[in-house]
Amino acid sequence: MPHYHSLGNIPHKRHTQFHKPGGGLYAEQLFSTEGFSSNYSLLYHIHPPTQIIRVEEPLDVSPKAASDNILKHRSFQGFSVKPEADFLKSRKPVLFNNDVIISLAAPQDGILKYFYKNADADEVIFVHEGTGTLRTQYGQIQFSYGDYLVIPRGTIYQIQFDGDNNRLFIVESFSPVAFPKRYLSKYGQLLEHAPFCERDIRQPHELMTVDKTGEYLIKVKKKGLNYNIWYANHPFDVVGWDGYEYPFALSIHDFEPITGRVHQPPPVHQTFEAHNFVICSFVPRVYDYHPNSIPAPYHHSNIDSDEVLYYVDGEFMSRKHVTRGMITLHPAGIPHGPHPGAVEKSIGQKETKELAVMVDTFHPLFLTEAALGIEDKNYVMSWAE
Repeated sequence: MPHYHSLGNIPHKRHTQFHKPGGGLYAEQLFSTEGFSSNYSLLYHIHPPTQIIRVEEPLDVSPKAASDNILKHRSFQGFSVKPEADFLKSRKPVLFNNDVIISLAAPQDGILKYFYKNADADEVIFVHEGTGTLRTQYGQIQFSYGDYLVIPRGTIYQIQFDGDNNRLFIVESFSPVAFPKRYLSKYGQLLEHAPFCERDIRQPHELMTVDKTGEYLIKVKKKGLNYNIWYANHPFDVVGWDGYEYPFALSIHDFEPITGRVHQPPPVHQTFEAHNFVICSFVPRVYDYHPNSIPAPYHHSNIDSDEVLYYVDGEFMSRKHVTRGMITLHPAGIPHGPHPGAVEKSIGQKETKELAVMVDTFHPLFLTEAALGIEDKNYVMSWAE
């Protein structure tokens, strides 16, 4: 993922004595992924990060399947999800399986009264509407419309929004989120053919070291349960850190589209990969430039994957009646493609202004009650003349 980064003060050698100015040692914390076999960072705390003073009974927030019918084209009006003040309560899971949970959220307030840690999953938060600041132990990241916020599992964070009009598309991954391997050199650098590069990755900055004691609530999600755990020290008491594992931002507007003389397949839009699913970005681009090209996508059979498309902005020549925040689900097992008339209409068009996020999963997705509540039930018949 992102390359080596460091903020604040750290000792010359890892796992060695690092003395506080007034005496005593800073507490070193290893933040590692996949055991000790993948990326990691080392954080140095003023106080040990282990001092729990109170716990409460957990709350079940795991998604529940509301229908066994998973072989049906569906569409959902994402902006029909009602705004809620609390960040966590505003998150509404709509689609899920054992690899991923896809949620919509319209929070009016950020997380400022407590801290949050997803101990189950990496989070990819796509910011559709709103601006603000992601605050973490690693520093701060400002975000705005079109940003992907990639937050590794176990990261303690808060979000501060600048206003109350916010729309988020959230993907939780039960495996590490990474850049596609074909974009990377064997040493991990993004290659020349990749649609973005290291300059586009926004790393944490402005390390905020808070040396306070008291009672600090961290809401921790584990195995579908939210736990309230109170700690004696402010979790942002980090004086310095370094490593390869940390949250970052990448704007969809910095994704450089790959085009060709004839229609390019969906993998050219891929932005992230994880176990059994990928995330893709559809951005404004020139259309295919073969003299006989058909810009509209060809009909295709989803033999191996469910396709989820989240419509952000712009016009989509392959679909009728597209609205901002709309989600379509085209499940594995039945073919789909452009709506009637879209192929002919696309011929001769030179470019598209569409903006969308796609999630392709390699295991079936299940719907929640929240999804059924915002479903356009006529969508399945929208290919009929």
